[in-house]
Amino acid sequence: MDLHSKLYIAGHRGMVGSALHRKLLAEGYDNIVTRTSAELDLRNQQAVADFFAAEKPDYVFLAAAKVGGIMANNTYRADFLYDNLMIEANIIHQAYRAEVKKLLFLGSSCIYPKMAPQPLKEEYLLTGVLEPTNEPYAIAKIAGIKMCDAYRSQYGCNFISVMPTNLYGPNDNYDLANSHVLPALLRKFHDAKVQGLAEVTVWGTGAPLREFLHADDLAAACLYLMEHYNSDGLVNVGVGEDLSIRELAELVKAITGYEGAIVWDTSKPDGTPRKLMDVSKLQGMGWKASIALREGIAAVYAEAFGTEAVAAS
Repeated sequence: MDLHSKLYIAGHRGMVGSALHRKLLAEGYDNIVTRTSAELDLRNQQAVADFFAAEKPDYVFLAAAKVGGIMANNTYRADFLYDNLMIEANIIHQAYRAEVKKLLFLGSSCIYPKMAPQPLKEEYLLTGVLEPTNEPYAIAKIAGIKMCDAYRSQYGCNFISVMPTNLYGPNDNYDLANSHVLPALLRKFHDAKVQGLAEVTVWGTGAPLREFLHADDLAAACLYLMEHYNSDGLVNVGVGEDLSIRELAELVKAITGYEGAIVWDTSKPDGTPRKLMDVSKLQGMGWKASIALREGIAAVYAEAFGTEAVAAS
């Protein structure tokens, strides 16, 4: 890509898409095309076809998706499957028809089998049963990976797939009804501090292990892969280390300055026991995450809630 190439970011207002937008602008790219969901319904085949025919982007970052936490994934199973299949199918096919030079498809670590060996290597895809609570979303993302590979195989398209670990960052979703675990914890502990509540209830046992990557690190990795990776399959993006949900809750409690108790609701699901990405493939190419978890969460908390994080560790 050169700085004047026409770049289309699908999903530019989401957490990942907005991080990509910031990164590209910071690097000097000056021809970035975006559309809001109100302007372009990516589930609409004809609308997407018309957009690509008119704009003819050189490069595409496919960050648009219907996303949510355990409750949303498990409740709106049909929506998560249909919306994500339509979005990726429309964009990938029209990118081929418009002769896009390169497309980067963003998936999720939930594509891996629930009981896959840890850390998760790229070759573990489709080697076991998925986590039931987010299976529709995972199946849609797996279909996206396979579409990229199929269009590469049949048509010679340079379409690549990137699988990030759990993400956090600016423009995250803090709605407790459909947010992921880290923003949900920030919301819970912040509200409890403001309201003076004696305790905060957290879903599950606290035992599952999770890895967290700042969206700005992911954006940097995506730009790096757009410049350096041109193969089929997929590439994991993560930090290569994890912590338990219990440890995460204690960390968020400290950052927000909440002084009450944590109560664990073990009647609620834990989800996958562990999801640690093997990032040796990406690190072997020369890229590594740089934003430390505590500093990253503290910055996000200050920005999202308009308050400073507690400095003491």
